[in-house]
Amino acid sequence: MTPAARIQAAIDLLSEIEATPRPADALVSQFFRNRRYIGAKDRQGVAGLVYSVLRHRGRLGWWLDRCNVMPTPRALLLAEAVLVQGRRADSVSGLFNGAKFGPEPLNDSERRLLKAVDTHTIDHPKQPEALALEVPEWAEAPLRAAFGDRFHAEMAAMLGEAPLDLRANPLKAAREQVQAALAEAGVTAAPTGLSPLGLRVQGRAPVSALPAFREGLFEIQDEGSQLVALLADPRPGMQVVDFCAGAGGKTLAIAAMMDNKGRVVASDVLEGRLTRAKERFRRAGLHNIETRALSSERDPWVKRHKGKFDRVVVDAPCSGTGTWRRNPDSRWRPLGPGLAELLPLQAAILDSAARLVRPGGRLVYATCSLLPEENERQVEAFLANHPAFRLLPVAEAWPENLGAAPVTGDTLRLTPARHDTDGFFAAVMVREEAAEATEAATSDAAGTEPPPAADV
Repeated sequence: MTPAARIQAAIDLLSEIEATPRPADALVSQFFRNRRYIGAKDRQGVAGLVYSVLRHRGRLGWWLDRCNVMPTPRALLLAEAVLVQGRRADSVSGLFNGAKFGPEPLNDSERRLLKAVDTHTIDHPKQPEALALEVPEWAEAPLRAAFGDRFHAEMAAMLGEAPLDLRANPLKAAREQVQAALAEAGVTAAPTGLSPLGLRVQGRAPVSALPAFREGLFEIQDEGSQLVALLADPRPGMQVVDFCAGAGGKTLAIAAMMDNKGRVVASDVLEGRLTRAKERFRRAGLHNIETRALSSERDPWVKRHKGKFDRVVVDAPCSGTGTWRRNPDSRWRPLGPGLAELLPLQAAILDSAARLVRPGGRLVYATCSLLPEENERQVEAFLANHPAFRLLPVAEAWPENLGAAPVTGDTLRLTPARHDTDGFFAAVMVREEAAEATEAATSDAAGTEPPPAADV
């Protein structure tokens, strides 16, 4: 493709993203699947342009507003070429000449835009701090409350790209074997500092095209997500539920730690995601996973299986503020419920899922959010309403056979600035056997069985 053709493809892709209420990464993949004639280097070039716009969307919008120009895909790419790439206006305008497969010539408004931004950079002293850090208005106050004087450093760390992390599948290969297989394929990867199963790839190698991936030797999974699965400490023979399994990343890690022994139930309200996850389970060689589509967090299946599981993992739907490096479009175009709707939903999911935990079992609550309202405050409220549960510190929850925990504290809290992972939160809670016995005795004495607050 010519440089002009790449720009036109980026315009088309940005137009689809703006018009379609789906995550950008899914739309990018679909865009290239429908255009297999676009080669690997051109796909990388087009995607790079689009993601640069998405990563700088707040500041680009500020410049366009300053220049009184509508934020069309064409205008955004024009501004990105000058303000981010540092190109001169005349070299950019030369690509908009109506040549075959290229973009149409500039209109008057676009020419004025190029003239106005020529020689400038994306940052400007008049930009508000939050906007300069690409923080949307709805998230600014809670993030400032969460980080205090570390707000700027933490948000600045969110502006770059997320690293590419892999998790070795212990059923098929040790981490060192995966690393060697990658090296043989020309891919450089180093062991992750926190996860004992992780590898961090240098650059953006297309690892999903490698034989080692197709054979199930590894999965693509952020290091922080790997730690959440490890904190569940699932063991062979256990009964485990991944209550909000989604695409199955944590389900895969949990089932592999169980050495294909026992039972893992991957449940979710989105049945299509569970169906797609089955291919990942097959590739990994996992046979101890079953899927269960739920109508809601209050599905009758939950009540029927009350107290049956050793481990219940709740990776709750959340604002996704911890994944902004990976999903930059989610800063400015949230596609799901807003924070006001998410908070009661998270509480309801946690409340219902807790019913599944047997005495002595663990309940793991996790989000990919940096907001205390979705994290610590949810756990505090749950524990206040469920005296049968207690918080298990990270060091105690960490699997004994893996040595000392890589992080400490009552809960797991990872951020890009401090750990170079996605932002993650996790809390491990144990249902006390003594508390269960007390509740049962009280119920027997009363001659009735008062349902817990979570039951319906």
